[in-house]
Amino acid sequence: MSSTQTLADQAVEPGRPEPRALSRRAVGADAVFVYVSRGLGGLMLAITGGIALFLAWQAVPTLRHYGLHFFTETEWVPEADKVGILAVVTGTVTVALVAMTFAFPLALLTALFISEYAPARVKATMVSAVDLMAAVPSIIYGLWGFFLLQPQAILVARFLHTYFGWLPFFRVDTDMSTPQWEQSRYTASAFVAGLAVAMMVLPQACAVMREVFSQAPSGEREAALALGSTRWGVIRSVVLPFGRGGVIGGTMLGLGRALGETIAVLLIISPAFDLKFRPLEIGTETVSALIAGRFGEASPSQLSALLTAGLVLFLITLVVNMIAAVIVSRGRSGEGTDI
Repeated sequence: MSSTQTLADQAVEPGRPEPRALSRRAVGADAVFVYVSRGLGGLMLAITGGIALFLAWQAVPTLRHYGLHFFTETEWVPEADKVGILAVVTGTVTVALVAMTFAFPLALLTALFISEYAPARVKATMVSAVDLMAAVPSIIYGLWGFFLLQPQAILVARFLHTYFGWLPFFRVDTDMSTPQWEQSRYTASAFVAGLAVAMMVLPQACAVMREVFSQAPSGEREAALALGSTRWGVIRSVVLPFGRGGVIGGTMLGLGRALGETIAVLLIISPAFDLKFRPLEIGTETVSALIAGRFGEASPSQLSALLTAGLVLFLITLVVNMIAAVIVSRGRSGEGTDI
């Protein structure tokens, strides 16, 4: 008897149980969870798409009137029919870059200290303190930056200008040879606003990084220690490679908020529509501060221009988050760990 015949006989043997077909279809509570999750996800996509469509529709009159000059014009003088966002977008990027220059290393070091170095008895207190920073209203950060931070920040700005003014982005248009230095040239700048925004985005970025660092595999930690690695060696060879995605995600989350921060920036900066990348010097403008400052008194045509500026900010933020998602998805956390 061949093996094929034996298998056929076994398949038709009376009383032999047949294999049960497995179904991946969710039932009961699992089905409810799947449908609710899909519904909420679709609702979020629909809301985001609705916002984009609304802004795009409101931008049609402005783009039809100004064309591409809206994106290349630096002045914002509706009375003279000169409206453009090139200087405003430059100011937005400047404030965001200043904020992330200070927020990224502080968030990374704070997350590493809490997850790796802080004693267990104070770790919960430190986590709560950092999370409380995210609950402070924006206007409080703005007032803090204007009244308390700015007097100290202008001293730092003058120091940077004095010793590093040969770099274009540290230059300030003032005469350094005068006996009395012009403090007003360093106030209400993108540098001061960026410092205030940095304190606002720090807790969000830190929370994401800290959560990912705490999930680093304990087996790899113990293996690194068993091979004679120091605590910093464990962080360098295990924790940081594993948390690469969290670092990128937390940084991009903070950058997204820095690009769209409104009230704190509006309280600190002195509006100026100049195409420059000199964060230490007085005067700048961001898209969100422009919309908040001129929305109440805007005519229908000016309102369309402001909403067009909002569409540009929306697209910039969307692109930043898409790039972050691509970077995170291309590398799984933990890959490349070298013990």
